[in-house]
Amino acid sequence: MPILTILIVLIVVGIILWLVNTYIPMDRKIKNILNVVVVIVVVIWLLKVFGVLSSLNNLHT
Repeated sequence: MPILTILIVLIVVGIILWLVNTYIPMDRKIKNILNVVVVIVVVIWLLKVFGVLSSLNNLHT
């Protein structure tokens, strides 16, 4: 996957998360949970894109 595509996805996710946090009224706890979930999903996606998760799957002994 090209680095430009990864950067565009990260920017779009960041903008969407900022818009949700800024313009949708929610309790602070719910916003924090949403932010944590989005960050975890993005980190897992990045690990898959760079092949870290696939190499970890091959470590079974």
